[in-house]
Amino acid sequence: MTIPVPARPREAELHATATRLFRERGYHATSMQDLGEALGMNRGSLYHYISGKDELLWAILNRALDLLEARVFPLLEADAPPIERLTDAIREHLRVAADHADELALIQIEMRALSRERQREIVARRDAYERRWRAAIEAGVADGSLRPFDVRLAGIGILSACNWFTQWYRPTGPMSVDTVADAFAELFLGGLRA
Repeated sequence: MTIPVPARPREAELHATATRLFRERGYHATSMQDLGEALGMNRGSLYHYISGKDELLWAILNRALDLLEARVFPLLEADAPPIERLTDAIREHLRVAADHADELALIQIEMRALSRERQREIVARRDAYERRWRAAIEAGVADGSLRPFDVRLAGIGILSACNWFTQWYRPTGPMSVDTVADAFAELFLGGLRA
């Protein structure tokens, strides 16, 4: 499911502000009044752009998944050796996470704030994303470049580290995204090499 990027500048500003406030304060602790004040708008004016806070969180989470899918899927499915595909995918996942840390963090920490139906849809997209990673790991096991290992557990380990990156990485810190990506690739794929 592709959620369109807000075309109107004010709508884009609303999404950016909501993303920041939901990450800083939490979804439930951020009111429509808070959003309106942060934007210098009346709370009622927000409903010109969205039907409610749930819709706003829904759109933010879907756009974050859209970004990951658009940038990582082509790498996982490239015509390259599995270790190269996985290394490139780790690097790109971390680049998306560095550029969109708040959005990706909200997938982890605020997904449960959605309605049950919307939670199921986000979980289905997340699971489909994980399956692509597992397929690349399975390809490495099949071609002998990776040793036999519990593919599901390997995928969970890699993605858990890549997703938690949004919680501790600071662009002004001592490590670049590529430095972390190289270390993660060596840690995980080095441990799985045949």
